[in-house]
Amino acid sequence: AQLCCFIPCCPLILESRPELFSGSRTHSSDRTMDLGLAEDHFSRPVGSFVASDIEQLKMAIEECKKLILELPEHSERQKDTVVKLIHLRLKLQELKDPEEDEPNLRILLEHRFSKEKSKSVKQTCDKCSTIIWGLIQTWYTCTGCYYRCHSKCMNLITKPCVRSKVSHQSEYELSICPEIGLDRQDYRCAECRTPISLRGVPSEARQCDYTGQYYCSTCHWNDTAIIPARVIHNWEFEPRKVCRSSLRYLALMMSRPVLKLKEINPLLFNFVEELVEIRKLRQDILLMKPYFITCKEAMEARLLLQLQDRQHFVENDDMYSLQDLIDISSGRLSCSLTEIHTTFAKHIKLDCERCQAKGFVCELCKEGDILFPFDSHTSVCHDCSAVFHRDCYYDNSTTCPRCARMTERKQDEVSDVKDA
Repeated sequence: AQLCCFIPCCPLILESRPELFSGSRTHSSDRTMDLGLAEDHFSRPVGSFVASDIEQLKMAIEECKKLILELPEHSERQKDTVVKLIHLRLKLQELKDPEEDEPNLRILLEHRFSKEKSKSVKQTCDKCSTIIWGLIQTWYTCTGCYYRCHSKCMNLITKPCVRSKVSHQSEYELSICPEIGLDRQDYRCAECRTPISLRGVPSEARQCDYTGQYYCSTCHWNDTAIIPARVIHNWEFEPRKVCRSSLRYLALMMSRPVLKLKEINPLLFNFVEELVEIRKLRQDILLMKPYFITCKEAMEARLLLQLQDRQHFVENDDMYSLQDLIDISSGRLSCSLTEIHTTFAKHIKLDCERCQAKGFVCELCKEGDILFPFDSHTSVCHDCSAVFHRDCYYDNSTTCPRCARMTERKQDEVSDVKDA
């Protein structure tokens, strides 16, 4: 923990205080430790290096480690030696990990790895779980699932791209933490098959709340995510610990409308009022859609594109994505969808004469304003889609006037055919 407190700085700091590294060490040890420190450690090495260069760097690193243990804790000499140790390790890594002739695109196990140009040192390799030193190391990111790794770790990858799983199997695990037991896993990591145990010997077993399986610390970093099964069954949005592959899978599935709540848990609508409100707004939008696709002004204004981030809202009223449910819980979806609903209704009822002409007059009372199927005080005939005042429709239990006319017309046509 103490070594991580010191960030590598400019080599001039080391050169300005050479006396800190003299004294108890021999002349040969000092020369070994000073190997390569007179140049910029973050530049490309000049010329070719042989095995002896790497060996000398390893010796210098060991000397630094010994000196750090011998020096007084928290002393200036110890701090400077730690900085020097970091520089030596970076130098060694530079010799071990040359980036010349690295391709810009590599395809492996359905991953499409793109060579990164960023020099950020805040990334972590998903394979070896160590820091990616962007200044001196080549690294790649999968454009599909955002898997990051060192160039040298790519040949060790055994996990296929998660995006391929999303494409072929777009469905969630809907059982809450379906644990099968560590013994059923043969006490091995569910992903890389490394031996694990609950006691942490030889490696700690970490459970993924999404799959219910156990993983090693390399495949499970204690990341957290909202679990779909807990949301659907308990309306619970507390993030739980998941393994790395589950984290990427849930992230890619977040906006996919694959949850049919009426089939999975219809009782949810009895307990969550916000869901009922959203369902009514979606049903109204579907009733508005025919007006827009036959209206030139609406097509030019591209009104339906206001829902381009939730395309399924203009296709059906029963499919939800996990992101939809999260936004319903927070109240964000209700606000945005109400605003869009108001904009759509304003176009149909006030702004566009063509859409206004497609309204209905209540044939039961023949009074009042023009009616539209998405008005809150109306009812729609399921057979002919005629619109009436809700009170008129329920007070008159007789047949819908429009349906009666259509039935009478068909009977007249049949009679004419028989007479002919």
